[in-house]
Amino acid sequence: MKTFARLACCAVVMVLATPVWADVGRDEAAAVAQNATGGRVLSVDRAESGRRPVWRAKVVTPQGEVRVLLIDVATGRPG
Repeated sequence: MKTFARLACCAVVMVLATPVWADVGRDEAAAVAQNATGGRVLSVDRAESGRRPVWRAKVVTPQGEVRVLLIDVATGRPG
């Protein structure tokens, strides 16, 4: 019985931790870009920076400038 309880506990932990491993999606990247600039997102495309996958978000700032943000696919952080 103890073995079953341990396995069940491990299974629950793995299921709850799965979203942590998931990559940031296009919609999430757009939200990050909008929050970082306060502007309007024009497009979000997948690209690479060096060897790491990123989202390339094109944004129009409130001042009317067009900016491109690179958002890390794994972490969701602009950089």
